[in-house]
Amino acid sequence: MSRVAKKPIAVPNGVEITLDGLSVSIKGAKGTLGHTLHPDVQVTQDANVISVAPRTAEKTADAIAGTTRAVLANMVTGVTQGFQKKLELQGVGYRAQAQGAAVNLQLGFSHPVLYQLPAGITVTTPSQTEIIITGPDRQRVGQVAAEIRGVRPPEVYKGKGVRYAGERVRRKEAKKK
Repeated sequence: MSRVAKKPIAVPNGVEITLDGLSVSIKGAKGTLGHTLHPDVQVTQDANVISVAPRTAEKTADAIAGTTRAVLANMVTGVTQGFQKKLELQGVGYRAQAQGAAVNLQLGFSHPVLYQLPAGITVTTPSQTEIIITGPDRQRVGQVAAEIRGVRPPEVYKGKGVRYAGERVRRKEAKKK
């Protein structure tokens, strides 16, 4: 059995877990998340502990059990603490401003870029060059961060663009005569 799948998931107080056939629903202070299980995976709940095990002895079932355990653990963490990603803007005139369910980005184009946020994701801009994306769903937070970064990824000659906080961009040397 997968080493990841063997580790049980501790469920903190205030988190409700509903197992219904192949669907799992986890409800907490930050929201409700759902996941559809693979038929080769069995999930059981004992008091405040969730256990994941493969139903068959196949190698793929073992791998899927480990993945399912990681997804469920991230869901429990998401509904209790939430996840966040930080982005930094570097470049002259590059700015970001949160406007309700959208982010207004000025990234050196001839027009501002208005990025609409999906449900459950919130964005704050503590400064004009900093974006903080938060939400309970780890995959969705990462996807939104990747899409915003994809509007203007950091370029290798001057380093201008949108980057993750702490990301190092390898710089190229300019062409010589």
